[in-house]
Amino acid sequence: MNNSTDIHYLEMHELSQLIRSRKLSPVEVTKAQLSRIEALDGKLNSYARVTADIALEQAQQAEDELAKGICRSPLHGIPIAFKDLIDIAGVVTAAGMPLHAHRIPEHDATVVTRLREAGTVMLGKLQMTEGAFAIHHPDIVEPNNPWGAAYWAGASSSGAGVATAAGLCYGSLGSDTGGSIRFPCAANGLTGLKPTWGRVSRHGVMEMAASLDHVGPITRSARDTLFLLSTISGHDPLDPTSLSSVCLEVPSIEPSFKGLTVGVDLEWINKDVDPVIQKALEEIIRIIFAGGGRVKKIKMPDTYHVSSNWESHCGVQIAVAHEETYPKYAAQYGSALSRLIDGGRQLSGMDYQRILLEAQRFNGAMDALLQDIDIILAPVQPYAAPTHDQLANLAQDPEANRHLIQFTAPFNVSGHPCMSFPIGLTDNHMPIGGQFIGRKGGEATLCRAGMAVQEVSDWHKLRPNLNME
Repeated sequence: MNNSTDIHYLEMHELSQLIRSRKLSPVEVTKAQLSRIEALDGKLNSYARVTADIALEQAQQAEDELAKGICRSPLHGIPIAFKDLIDIAGVVTAAGMPLHAHRIPEHDATVVTRLREAGTVMLGKLQMTEGAFAIHHPDIVEPNNPWGAAYWAGASSSGAGVATAAGLCYGSLGSDTGGSIRFPCAANGLTGLKPTWGRVSRHGVMEMAASLDHVGPITRSARDTLFLLSTISGHDPLDPTSLSSVCLEVPSIEPSFKGLTVGVDLEWINKDVDPVIQKALEEIIRIIFAGGGRVKKIKMPDTYHVSSNWESHCGVQIAVAHEETYPKYAAQYGSALSRLIDGGRQLSGMDYQRILLEAQRFNGAMDALLQDIDIILAPVQPYAAPTHDQLANLAQDPEANRHLIQFTAPFNVSGHPCMSFPIGLTDNHMPIGGQFIGRKGGEATLCRAGMAVQEVSDWHKLRPNLNME
């Protein structure tokens, strides 16, 4: 295993063993990743900027420490990358906005600090939609889905999804305000997790909508998701919304459905959902049964109104987040983000209060439902592998957007954790994704269930057929 085509698709837990056993070195792995980025990303456009010098310096430091018997964590020496709204000291963080093309933070985000302390290697910043909304800024080249350039690469964490799927990093950090960790995972055949709100610090992460934003991992397997999540989660005194929770212990979680009750609302997961997704979810139910899990019929709380309200709910908060630059620099904003902010600025206080009351009702109903079950099975989106043409008017059509986010955005509103994972391919050989939704603080159970699916399936091991390889 001495060249990039041998090592670039290893899962992080596999690479960790090879590095710690001295069969691979962090410098060797990092150079291979940088060469691969140089060779392929001109067509994939997943990176906003590559930090090659920093990566090589960190890789050498990791190699020197490991040679002395110093192992900081299972992630020591592993190259990863960050969505371009996560602050890294001395590196431009622009959030997909030309307006911020020269914004250089003085301090790391807390998640970056934790991953630095764990000994990871930073490959760079990953491209994203403008301000983390639905569409890329007109002046920014959109990342291409490595499974097929005609197809959507997922929402705002698009670069993270593309780079992780194409073997241009071993894992990445994204953010999810209405589905933007889960959508790129579904579109690119990946596994990722939107944590419980407050489980992972948002300090140093450029805000979209404060009460809806979640930071989490995008990886190639549920076990890798656990690796990253266990490192970045936990209380942060710099984030007043951070939960006083302990970090997850990786070795203590084993894949199994035994003793777990999985809730399924067949009407909810099948209504206006593509048959290929329905069939794939039926296979997941079979896997749960075969693994000793219990499947219980449930009735989901109303998600229609919460997903219908999402744009207004988000719009008010993003208007606050951008008040220093909008409308002052409105000419430098794209039309989609401008529309969202304008809508938020125009919403009345009474209408916003009605949205908040509906959110509280949904939150309480979800908490009550999850008292009797451990997790809920759902699709990530109602249709499989949409093309760019299908989604061309998404940001201008609130009902089309509501239809897309009906299985994702409600749980940004309620703050419940969700794990997205591959569940098959379409007839066109494009990935599709499902998700488990858990109790607040229930990330360990989600990782356990995701790993249990991946113990008996190989969807997460399927790779895009890149014609540039």
